[in-house]
Amino acid sequence: MKAGIVGLPNVGKSTLFNCLSNAKAQSANYPFCTIEPNVGVVNVPDPRLAKLEELVKPEKVIPATVEIVDIAGLVKGASKGEGLGNQFLGNIRETDAILHVLRCFDNDNVVHVDGSVDPIRDKETIDIELQLKDLETVEKKLDKVGRAARTGNKEAQAEADTLEKVKKELEAGISVRAVELEENAREEFIKPLQLITDKPVMYVCNVDENSAVDGNAHVDRVKEAVKNEDAEVLVLAVGTEADITELDDYEERQMFLADIGLDEPGSAKLIRSAYKLLNQQTYFTAGEKEVRAWTVTVGATAPQAAGVIHTDFEKGFIRAEVIKYEDFVSYGSESKVREAGKLGVEGKGYIVQDGDVMHFLFNV
Repeated sequence: MKAGIVGLPNVGKSTLFNCLSNAKAQSANYPFCTIEPNVGVVNVPDPRLAKLEELVKPEKVIPATVEIVDIAGLVKGASKGEGLGNQFLGNIRETDAILHVLRCFDNDNVVHVDGSVDPIRDKETIDIELQLKDLETVEKKLDKVGRAARTGNKEAQAEADTLEKVKKELEAGISVRAVELEENAREEFIKPLQLITDKPVMYVCNVDENSAVDGNAHVDRVKEAVKNEDAEVLVLAVGTEADITELDDYEERQMFLADIGLDEPGSAKLIRSAYKLLNQQTYFTAGEKEVRAWTVTVGATAPQAAGVIHTDFEKGFIRAEVIKYEDFVSYGSESKVREAGKLGVEGKGYIVQDGDVMHFLFNV
């Protein structure tokens, strides 16, 4: 599962990517600094993992991860191929969620591709390009489906009706994720098209250091503009975060954060938010060899969770032993949880909950 960082040139995308992944994507004060998408595998900060390590004392600890892709800056006309647009739009299509970075800071030393700072205009520029690309995809599909619908094929007619509705909304400047559709119609007719504006989105407001806690007028405008969208808005002082990641000493980093009023790096909040945006959650395995965080989709069953470890675990699944994280911490060990009768034995229909500590029994 991948989250793609998008935005206009020079809004702080590559600097943010560097903060998140510790990779050193080129970052410079001019457009098209990033041409090939950089990909970083980022650890998901989770204090529960540290607590389990403290209790179990394993040989190693392995966190959950999320993949972040830094995609080159889009410009007006990208949907028609301007500024390497087709390549960039193709890169976005391959991601599962979008982190849309908006410049919400004033600094005459950092040039803006449009000459002034206006996050709402920037958002609309990106939205229009993505919507135009989706419109092109929908029209092509509608052309094919329409022919079948005209022969009286009822399923084709239902698909054509759905596509017509989406087409009309896109033409009105509304992203697909905001279009009200029947759940089965979205899953059956829209999801297979991998439309860019159907992907979940989080807006990252890149602010100056003084606005890291409370935001600023630019951020207020963004929140007002997206209030009707199903989207999160995160405030992040990307340049400051970059300075923090350069510090090797943990105490120095904590002092730096405290000075600007933060209890943890904003990048940690962003990674956790991206993880949720991708509809992911964590379960744990805990033993002397390792304590490990495993990633599953929200709503996954116990056999599906077992399959994340190995496909044989899912094929030969018998049952799962499940300890709630809070019980593990409260009693202090697996054996004490068993003694207290708090260990659950679950079958194939069990829906995994975030934070479950699990052990699988299987036979192949």
